[in-house]
Amino acid sequence: MEADENPPDIRSTSALKNQDLNFLQLNVAVILADYGWYLLCLCIGVYVVLQHLQKKRPRQDQSATPGEVPDPVSVVRRQEAMEAARKKMQEELDAKAALFLERQQELEEEKRQQKIEKWESMKEGKSFKGNSRVTQNSDEAGSSTVLKPKSDKKSLRSTGYNPLSGAGGGSCAWRPGRRGPSAGG
Repeated sequence: MEADENPPDIRSTSALKNQDLNFLQLNVAVILADYGWYLLCLCIGVYVVLQHLQKKRPRQDQSATPGEVPDPVSVVRRQEAMEAARKKMQEELDAKAALFLERQQELEEEKRQQKIEKWESMKEGKSFKGNSRVTQNSDEAGSSTVLKPKSDKKSLRSTGYNPLSGAGGGSCAWRPGRRGPSAGG
């Protein structure tokens, strides 16, 4: 009877066996299956923000701390160097602007001269374009070396070649496939 009064508790031994982390593994698997992409995007976002903050942090460390007073001589030197650099850059910009303005004035002067020549040629009854071609031809004739076009060239294809005709292609002619349903069993 004593054995019946104190039987071994089966519930307590089974409870001790189930105290591992299987329930946690199942819960984590369910959460990752449902929200995995969101968690991945969140991790990437946090990583990017941390990288951005780390880049800004050294810049803040380089500046003087609030309790520290910067050396007045170094501040003056730095300001003078910045002013000299600004002045140098401004001088370069002014020089480029003056050069650009000079080129623009030259172009306007050339256009004005061309308009005057055109007007004078129109008064005489000549075509302006024809007049300019005559002067170019006379310049070419005055030069001692006149280039002649080569007439020895062979053409790569015969003059009657037409790529759309299908002739002359040899064995690589393309032919369209048959119309209609495919021929199957």
